[in-house]
Amino acid sequence: MATEIRVPTLGESVTEATIGKWFKKVGDAIAADEPLVELETDKVTIEVPAAAAGTLGEIVAKEGETVGVGALLGSISADGAAPVTKPQAVAQASSPDAAQTTRQAAAETAKIAGDGAVESRTMPPAPAAAKLIAENNLSVDQLSGSGKRGQVLKGDVLDAISKGAPSQPAETPKAAPAPIAMRAPSQGDDASREERVRMTKLRQTIARRLKEAQSTAAMLTTFNEVDMSAVMALRTKYKDVFEKKHGVKLGFMGFFTKAVTHALKEIPSVNAEIDGTDIIFKNYAHIGVAVGTEKGLVVPVVRDADQMSIAEIEKDIGRLGIAARDGKLSVADMQGGTFTISNGGVYGSLMSTPILNAPQSGILGMHKIQDRPVVVGGQIVIRPMMYLALSYDHRIVDGKEAVTFLVRVKESLEDPERLVLDL
Repeated sequence: MATEIRVPTLGESVTEATIGKWFKKVGDAIAADEPLVELETDKVTIEVPAAAAGTLGEIVAKEGETVGVGALLGSISADGAAPVTKPQAVAQASSPDAAQTTRQAAAETAKIAGDGAVESRTMPPAPAAAKLIAENNLSVDQLSGSGKRGQVLKGDVLDAISKGAPSQPAETPKAAPAPIAMRAPSQGDDASREERVRMTKLRQTIARRLKEAQSTAAMLTTFNEVDMSAVMALRTKYKDVFEKKHGVKLGFMGFFTKAVTHALKEIPSVNAEIDGTDIIFKNYAHIGVAVGTEKGLVVPVVRDADQMSIAEIEKDIGRLGIAARDGKLSVADMQGGTFTISNGGVYGSLMSTPILNAPQSGILGMHKIQDRPVVVGGQIVIRPMMYLALSYDHRIVDGKEAVTFLVRVKESLEDPERLVLDL
């Protein structure tokens, strides 16, 4: 008996994925729950485990193909078992309409065998490919499909664009797409020393969302600096007993997250978003924490952080950090954030201007703690200082509100007892 391998439910609003990598080849032995194939969505990368032990009988969806939820990826065969019956055969036996569909598919296959030129037109383009074709004003007849029965995939369109495929005349001036910026040919023998690698779906989404944020929001950044002496002293004094009681290390993110939630209560516009001509104010604080991984930046969300203690925040950040490192974040872990914190200081950044995580209206950038001379009480002293940056959407957050928000974060960190006393 054979077991089908299908695309699992990917989460709210996620309807398709790209086959990233098959971990097994046809004929390889498989253990139950062993990862078989990696799927890339526009939010996370997930692994599909084997539902049963056996042998990989066939691979239906190849690497690079775009597949929908529930689509057949392949099959697992028990020793000596035949592969899963093809969907067309099952459909033919089930109903007259399905049989007609099967006969049409067979006719298309015959056309492919008789004339390779029509291969790319035997199936409609994949949804992601069709969107790219429309956006770039291309013709499907120009494209060579690499999918099943010649289906044009998203990768085929990207390849054609990179090679400078000509666009079709627009029906009206309004329909003309923005010109595609193509790189100039490499000089001399540079081309032989270059490597072209297709962007992962996650990286494409990161690029698209960041550019959309710049193009849509009236983004502005305000800066301040915070004396970290009090937080560092408190952390040094209680870190051992804190870890012993709560089972998690006392870091800086708990203090920053708590300081942000306090400031959001006073300046609610920083915790809002624009929806058409309306402003939606969030009476809760789901704080996104930007995490760098090998595959790109992800932003898991600490939900209801305003209702959590510093210990609870640290535990949740620790859990999400481990999941991000191991590629185990779920789509639910990434959704619903109302404000984001990005800590470039862990990489040594002294100052930066973070980009908004749309549709949010604010993001806080943390930076490296550095000993600097500052004036305190008329005296020059050395203090551990950190630059803070708040990027905000000036369409709904006024300059006064942005500056006040950042000052409130600074005050909470320089006097951390305020966080404990909820002041």
